[in-house]
Amino acid sequence: MKKLGFTVVSLICGAAFGQIQVSPDIEQALNAALKKDVTLVNQTIERQKLELERKSVLTKYIPKVEATALYGYLNTEGSLDLPTLTLPVTGYPLFNGASDFSTDGQAFHGNVMAKAVLFSGGQIYNGAKALAYKNEGTGYMMDLQNDAVIKDILYSFDQLQMLKIAEQLINDSEKRLDKENERVEKAISLGLAIPYDRDKIKLARLELESKKTDVQHKQNLLVLKINQSTGMDDDDILQVNHSVEPIVIFEELSSENKNEIKALQSFQKASEYALKKEKGSLLPTLGAFGGYSYTSIFNAETKIPINTINQTTHLKVNNLTLNPTWMVGVALKWELFSGFERKHKIEEAELNTLQIENKLNDAKEKLGLQLKKNKIEYENMLLQISIAKQREIVAKNNNEIAAKQYKAGLISITERLTAENDIYKESLNKIETIIKQRQAAIETYQSAGSLMSFITIH
Repeated sequence: MKKLGFTVVSLICGAAFGQIQVSPDIEQALNAALKKDVTLVNQTIERQKLELERKSVLTKYIPKVEATALYGYLNTEGSLDLPTLTLPVTGYPLFNGASDFSTDGQAFHGNVMAKAVLFSGGQIYNGAKALAYKNEGTGYMMDLQNDAVIKDILYSFDQLQMLKIAEQLINDSEKRLDKENERVEKAISLGLAIPYDRDKIKLARLELESKKTDVQHKQNLLVLKINQSTGMDDDDILQVNHSVEPIVIFEELSSENKNEIKALQSFQKASEYALKKEKGSLLPTLGAFGGYSYTSIFNAETKIPINTINQTTHLKVNNLTLNPTWMVGVALKWELFSGFERKHKIEEAELNTLQIENKLNDAKEKLGLQLKKNKIEYENMLLQISIAKQREIVAKNNNEIAAKQYKAGLISITERLTAENDIYKESLNKIETIIKQRQAAIETYQSAGSLMSFITIH
């Protein structure tokens, strides 16, 4: 059955291409367009941002080292009440009642402290994995924009090639009408034709001139569009080698490799890891720390009034230094209750996971149907090419017969010009049908995966 199908396709399409075959010129144009597309550039930047965010999460495993230095002037007032002490000989009471005092001085403190996370309840690991899969899904979504750019460039060059063919068809018609005009002019001079025939030919030539102007206008617009998309020079665009031939699909296609499905599968994994991350917030966080500190109080003085003798005691400190002070240990932090905030975040993550799962199931069903629809359209366009080719052959035969019959005086000039116009119309219809078939084939390939994977250079 497959061999029979291949034979039928070959008969219909003639020089048909398997997969999407493009010339090196078109490959260059595609690469330029993909590089220039602003949406793709921004999506690439977005992926870079996600990768940096993932790395930022993982750096929480790396110990953090902090250095602190403090210098200050101290000035404080206080009250001191010591138990009363009675001297044994004199019976004089000491420290009778509260005594006010004041202290001032200078202080310096410096330390270096290192901290590291030993256990985070899996939040760091799962958070990083969630970002990695989100980045992967974003990459698959970029392929969709790649496909859009590729389709646009291929269609633009197909249209440009069609306009070149239309221009050639117009030139061929002009040559045939020039010959008919010479024949009519000669016939009029011999009295064998009337000026009406000459005027009808003139009108037909003006119509061709109008068509040629319209073709050139559309060609200029297409060149401008391609230039904007690729940055190529106008002359280079017009000289691009491009063949508009039917694209025949020989391989079995499946929507399982579609980028939308791969993206949703990656987003699904990302949501699962995000859920694990939120659940990890219920567990304690364990960390380790270690550090060294230097503390010094200098040029300090404490003034204590002694009321019983009406004197003030001055206690001076030249230097009080604590060095070195080493500290090593572990710390545990466990948030036992956060006002249901963590509970709500976990529920939100669960809903996100369910939402993506629903989108994935829906996408699989719709993309499968889309592939079937595109295959039906593709097969229909193959048959339309066969019909269009037959119509072109009939139009060419009719034109040859009409030229002979008009020369023999068997048909009018109107019938002759109608046959001439049919050639242009049917030849143009054939190339338009081929372009539609190419679009249908490209849409079918896109329904089964990334277009870039189906492109070959010849």
